[in-house]
Amino acid sequence: MARVILHCDMNSFFASVELLSRPELRDAPVAVCGDPASRHGVILAKNEAAKKFGIVTAETIWQARKKCPELVLLPPHHHLYREYSRKVNAIYDQYTDLVEPFSVDESWLDITGSLHLLGGDGKAVADEIRERVRRELGLTVSVGVSFNKVFAKLGSDYKKPNATTVISPENWKDIVWPLPVGELLFVGKAARNTLAQFGVKTIGELAAMDVGQLEALMGKAGRQLYEYANGLEREPVHSRSETETPKSVGSGSTFQKDLRSRREVSAALSLLADDAATRLRHYGMYAGGVAVTLRTPDFQDRSRQKRFASPTHLMRELADGAMELLETFWKTPDPIRMLTVTAIALTDSADAYEQVDLLDNSGPKREKQEKLESALDQIRGKYGMGAVRFGASAPEKKEAPLL
Repeated sequence: MARVILHCDMNSFFASVELLSRPELRDAPVAVCGDPASRHGVILAKNEAAKKFGIVTAETIWQARKKCPELVLLPPHHHLYREYSRKVNAIYDQYTDLVEPFSVDESWLDITGSLHLLGGDGKAVADEIRERVRRELGLTVSVGVSFNKVFAKLGSDYKKPNATTVISPENWKDIVWPLPVGELLFVGKAARNTLAQFGVKTIGELAAMDVGQLEALMGKAGRQLYEYANGLEREPVHSRSETETPKSVGSGSTFQKDLRSRREVSAALSLLADDAATRLRHYGMYAGGVAVTLRTPDFQDRSRQKRFASPTHLMRELADGAMELLETFWKTPDPIRMLTVTAIALTDSADAYEQVDLLDNSGPKREKQEKLESALDQIRGKYGMGAVRFGASAPEKKEAPLL
């Protein structure tokens, strides 16, 4: 029996939530951005009217205003996005206990086991969910219905806004294979460029490649993309109880060449903190502290941890805390074989135990970093984790992220 997987993707989520309290702007081009007073602020989200002018996420305000001088700019309210994310997932929970959030505005649902209780028609269930979200929350959602997670996500992107697309065992080749290869999950810019060198521009052309050649070009990712393109992906949908409440979130790397300089170590910590912070934001959680572990060339491990004055999910704050901590028990040029950065003491609130400092003027700087990293999340959500990185030299050998 084929699985029935839904991928629900809220339409223009940030902008749509903002417009709930600004109905007079519903037909106007609207963008949510970092700092409306600054022409160098970044576009975080836009509504359908703004998309028609070619407004894209992560471009600067002045670029967007060149395209659309009448663009209405609104500041973000992240607490509202989290609130509505919880509300929409509560609706999904009424259809299955297998609901796996992919980001604040996207979730997979596996309704295979409950379909017989829901009328037996996946498309009808998707249409009912769309109608309920519209009626109960005033928002719209596009839904893909398919037999695996990758094709369900393709379906939710296939037609927008407020649409259902079914990619079935019978029609998937007709729908999926003509699509640009960049539409496939985790095919980012680097992968597109590599595949383009071999004349691969569509998912169908990727599917026709020799799997051995793909592995030679891209390692394990090559086989994964081959399976995705050929409808062979079988990853289960995980319930939120499995995915949303980690005790800690970490990332570690072993280096082919020992690190000795402060510059090398700082660059490595930044990349590891970036991985950890990105996953924290995916979970909607904040770190109350950070832990650092180093391994020497003779396989001796040393670790330390510290608490922050207030919880964070920002790469820069995790990286700075990790470097400050590391320097309490490591001195250059002592060699480092492996490093791990772990976000600890997790909470779902940014102000769970904040210690207020009336003389602290770091607010604007922190807000700017929040906007930057939120924009990076949006880019990576569309183009893959490797699409953009903070300026640092990447570790040469990466281990699997730690939970």
